Amino acid sequence: MLVDGHSMAFRAFFALPAENFSTTGGQTTNAVYGFLSMLSTLLKEEKPDHIAVAFDVGRKTFRTDMFPEYKAQRDATPPEFKGQVEILKEVLATLGITTLEKENFEADDIIATLAVRARPLGYTTLIITGDRDSFQLVNDSTTVLYPMRGVSVMHRFTPEAVEEKYGLTPSQYPDFAALRGDPSDNLPNIPGVGEKTAVKWISEYGSLDNLLEHAGEIKGKAGNSFRERIDQVRMNRELTEMVKDMDLPVGPDDLALRPADVSGVAAKFDELQFGTNLRERVLAAVRAEGAPIESPTDDAGEVVVDTVHLDKWLPRRQGQPLALALTGDPSPAGGDAHSIAIVDTDRHAVTADLADITAEEDRALAEWLSSGSPKLLHGAKAAFHMLAGRGFALNGIEHDTAIAAYLLRPGQRTYELADVYQRHLQRHLNNQHSGEQLTLLDAADSRSLIDAATAVLELSAELTRELEEISSFELYRDLELPLVGILARMEATGIAVDTATLERQLESFINRVAEEEAAARELAGDPGLNLSSPKQLQVVLFETFGMPKTKKTKTGYSTAASEIEALAAKNPHPFLDHLLAHRQYQKMKSTLEGLIREVAPDGRIHTTFNQTVASTGRLSSTDPNLQNIPVRTDAGRRIRSAFVVGEGFETLLTADYSQIEMRVMAHLSRDPGLIEAYREGEDLHNYVGSKVFNVPIDGVTPELRRRVKAMSYGLVYGLSAFGLSQQLGIPAGEAKSIMESYFERFGGVQRYLAEVVEQARRDGFTSTLFGRRRYLPELTSDNRVARENAERAALNAPIQGTAADIIKVAMIRVDRTLREQKVKSRVLLQVHDELVVEVAPGEVDRVTRILEREMDGAITLSVPLEVSAGSGRNWDEAAH
Repeated sequence: MLVDGHSMAFRAFFALPAENFSTTGGQTTNAVYGFLSMLSTLLKEEKPDHIAVAFDVGRKTFRTDMFPEYKAQRDATPPEFKGQVEILKEVLATLGITTLEKENFEADDIIATLAVRARPLGYTTLIITGDRDSFQLVNDSTTVLYPMRGVSVMHRFTPEAVEEKYGLTPSQYPDFAALRGDPSDNLPNIPGVGEKTAVKWISEYGSLDNLLEHAGEIKGKAGNSFRERIDQVRMNRELTEMVKDMDLPVGPDDLALRPADVSGVAAKFDELQFGTNLRERVLAAVRAEGAPIESPTDDAGEVVVDTVHLDKWLPRRQGQPLALALTGDPSPAGGDAHSIAIVDTDRHAVTADLADITAEEDRALAEWLSSGSPKLLHGAKAAFHMLAGRGFALNGIEHDTAIAAYLLRPGQRTYELADVYQRHLQRHLNNQHSGEQLTLLDAADSRSLIDAATAVLELSAELTRELEEISSFELYRDLELPLVGILARMEATGIAVDTATLERQLESFINRVAEEEAAARELAGDPGLNLSSPKQLQVVLFETFGMPKTKKTKTGYSTAASEIEALAAKNPHPFLDHLLAHRQYQKMKSTLEGLIREVAPDGRIHTTFNQTVASTGRLSSTDPNLQNIPVRTDAGRRIRSAFVVGEGFETLLTADYSQIEMRVMAHLSRDPGLIEAYREGEDLHNYVGSKVFNVPIDGVTPELRRRVKAMSYGLVYGLSAFGLSQQLGIPAGEAKSIMESYFERFGGVQRYLAEVVEQARRDGFTSTLFGRRRYLPELTSDNRVARENAERAALNAPIQGTAADIIKVAMIRVDRTLREQKVKSRVLLQVHDELVVEVAPGEVDRVTRILEREMDGAITLSVPLEVSAGSGRNWDEAAH
């Protein structure tokens, strides 16, 4: 199997949206992902014994020396594609696949040379390429697989298939291409000579050489055009001929598929943040003979499976660290545990089907689970919900290997047990479902459940060692682990909602969506216009209304939200107003539908808080996502008004940090101006505005305040002067002078922003005040786009990460104090910098004081923290 690397990587790049495939540091990976996905399918289906992937070295080849315009019409390589070919070569090396390239030649020539040499050696050859010139290589032992759609659908070109498609033999194809010209290679055509004429002439004369000898016989205008351009046709023919006798360092016999370096593959896939599924597919396809496919029981001594009952086994191990794995349903609103496996540090194991245990076993298990006896798990929060469904409480969580793995390598796409086991111990966990989550939802049998618990046991020791090496064990033990139980209780409690209010709002948004759609259709004069169809929108915007073109995409001009918003700002038009309103209302409609769908039978919504998703350390919320309800819009406030105080409770209380990220910025940058503003209790944005625009504080207009606020927060996210100009709708020059004036007055901020990136470039990571790391290898990338994205992440991570750590510390302090003081009030939600508490009758003043005191005491910065609190019968009323 011979693969044209550049050709197929480029097709993969355009088949998968670049914005969906990138590392947290900004390296786009869609071409690599698509290529590997295609390759794994081909290897599995075709089962080649020998393989090579050939790459182009650059645009300059012997063909451009002959004809400088060769391929000159091609657009510059998209910045998102840059860097991906080198990454692909590195991955292929770990997979035991030979890659080849040669200065001054194209990948086609390497493939042609190898294909020709393979034939007398008795090989059957498959060529994978998107270049039709390769059809000249097709014969009874060589087939071309040509991609018809993306890289997933391939057409098999045998000699018969070439003849059927073109009416010519494979050897006649380059003669035909020379006559027809080739727009993809910028080879000129002959006016009046299209494909049909070219096929007719080559069929009639047998070959281009014979046709040229009889050029005088060709009649009509086409004949005249042909004779005028004979030199160009000869040049075209020379350029389309592949070199078949290159001097290469290897021959077909040297291309045997070598065993993959499984650890190297795993490390590379981790770096690229690809999931387990693709890695397993690829490794299975390349026959990873070097893979350690043993189960955990083959390492550090066989696991002994004890046959005694739980009530005899557990009491003997009271106080010992025990690893456990579960199968079941981890839903916060009603989970259920099916089976359990427990392994001790001497590698003795016991398993039980929880539906079949005796009353004595049930008591012994309940006592152990609820005790402080140390427990080692992977996905402890999900285990909490599973066990709660059986009436068991879970305490004494000493290790959660999913969270430990996340702290060691934040930003990975997955922290499944099999993945973490491979990543940190280079060992393979057998019998795992490829779709498993953080817990084992469907382990095949008790053996695989024991293997899972044993893997957790082994990982606990290894991950502790790795966390201690980077001084992050205290962050894990004192911050992340205590949060597991708090979040589990919050999820299980949920928040009450008034479904009737949500349904009324949904009805209202359904009507608004319809109204905006009708108004837009009327303006466009098209009663069937689908506002969700990019193709139809392109016609209306750029043909019907003749609006200025947006960014070009492979399917026309972009109708993405950012492009339409920018278009509306510069070219106001009623159609754009209706389109944007339609999109906003459609989004709110979808949000409401999602919320209504998630209301549990108890009338409450039980979101899931994820500790291992955001690489900055922030919690994320899913099923439903309560963090994406807009805070400052009327629609968002109306939705929040449907979140109400539950039965038996008096009010909802919300408390949040004011400008927490800016306060962290002031502390980290040690800027005297920012520190003074906060210490004096000034309104930060008015204070900064007065300094930047050189006006008294009471002379800072709302517009000046808006500009300063956008810039202050923007700097935390690496905002450029151009970005600021776009955001504020002002000229770039004006934005630049505002920024320069800001840095003149607040030099500490400028110095800090420069230093934090350089420090991260030296270290390879950023750190929060609590020691949370974020690794950014792309800071030293040759790819400018990836490097600049990583620089923005390096600016943001220490600030946003520290803010995330502060609210987590606050949650632990608040939870501890509420429990110590035996109040009935309970924390329900954490949304960014805000806590939402359900307050029991008569406790509102007391609980407000607890929240303000404990949140304020979460950290001591060089500037004061400010906590604001409010209460009301619903979430909106409780806002402050």
